[in-house]
Amino acid sequence: MELFRKIPKVDKILNELNYPKKVALPIIGKYLDKLRKDIKNGFVKEIDEHNLVKEIEKEIKKTFSHSMVNVINATGVIIHTNLGRSLIDEEIFEKAKKLSTHYCNLEYDLEKGKRGDRYTHASKILKLLLGSEDALIVNNNAAAVFLILNTFAKDKEVIVSRGELVEIGGSFRIPEVMKASGAKLIEVGTTNKTKIKDYKEAITENTAMLMKVHKSNYTIEGFSEEASLEEIVSLAKENNLLDYYDLGSAYLPPLPYNLGKNEPSIFEIMKKNPSLVSFSGDKLFGSVQAGIILGKKELIAKLKKNQILRMFRVDKITLSIIEATALEYLKENYQKIPTLKLIYQTEEELMKKAQKIVELSGKKFQIKNTYTYVGGGTMPNKKIPSIAIVVNGDATKLEKYFRENLIIGRIENETFILDVRTILEDEFEKVAKILRSVDWEI
Repeated sequence: MELFRKIPKVDKILNELNYPKKVALPIIGKYLDKLRKDIKNGFVKEIDEHNLVKEIEKEIKKTFSHSMVNVINATGVIIHTNLGRSLIDEEIFEKAKKLSTHYCNLEYDLEKGKRGDRYTHASKILKLLLGSEDALIVNNNAAAVFLILNTFAKDKEVIVSRGELVEIGGSFRIPEVMKASGAKLIEVGTTNKTKIKDYKEAITENTAMLMKVHKSNYTIEGFSEEASLEEIVSLAKENNLLDYYDLGSAYLPPLPYNLGKNEPSIFEIMKKNPSLVSFSGDKLFGSVQAGIILGKKELIAKLKKNQILRMFRVDKITLSIIEATALEYLKENYQKIPTLKLIYQTEEELMKKAQKIVELSGKKFQIKNTYTYVGGGTMPNKKIPSIAIVVNGDATKLEKYFRENLIIGRIENETFILDVRTILEDEFEKVAKILRSVDWEI
């Protein structure tokens, strides 16, 4: 009973710590409850009030700290879904920051002096850049898919190849999205072979759309065939139907390492004169997360009239970053697109990066050739060469140690490595410091 009386009062701890009650009280209560149980069970023989308050304060500080923090991507995967996907150029972000910290003409027409359309800012650049009649920005490509299907194919049939009924991260499945949108899925062909005649034979009076879906995270090889976008566009026009290409991710300038061999750029796709195309604003386009819809002017106008669009509407920050990114593309200033900059790195440049980091560490590390992927549901199964720093020791323990220091590497052939392709120049010192601190017995 004597020990219970020595438990500090809640008010006393509150006064010592001086944190908001709504945060501090539950944590203080949790620690004092545990202390009472430990005393009752004989685990505590004396109370160290100073240490108790310190532990409580440490827990409170955790509540006020940001859970989302910067990490160093040493996996080599450029568009890493778990690590934030595409990076934004600092200058581009600064422009968006200024727009968001001051008033701007988001929905105000400066020439006419009246309310304007928020979508015109980014769409006018995208139209010029990509050769589209019009463009619309929504909050992601999944929203773009849903909006298009709901607007043009609700209670109607949409024909899709069985080989393109994709599922991407987060259980986003084309059949489920189509069902939720109100459209009726009509599967044609087989998993490995779908011909244009399969689409033609499936057309009925209730058909609204022929849809093509990019195989974002898998490839079908060997005895396989698929209808081309050109064939689908032509068949749709012949039957007075809409064609729609859910591209998922779009790239503009030619890519190195033969990445674009079997996947056309958005420029080549738009030359086919499709009715509608949609893709992610980040990923290979290298901007902020958004869904970019390109298409015929009258179709985009109908999408804008759908009440659902308000739920998918993007804010001024997203619009300003998309616009600024598109402007850099228009100027062919590809070094301002971090995703492209990382992809374009040569093996020689990567070797210099690795050597610089090792030199800064002051220790000796093996540097080796390796392979990585673009990632983010783009360019599936296409390896690109890279360079890695090898850290010898227990790979599992090393991975954990570096992760605790906010460096995310990868284990390859039971060896822990740091792939330098995705390590940024201003991160070299931090990586070198942690390499220097490695306990070789770890």
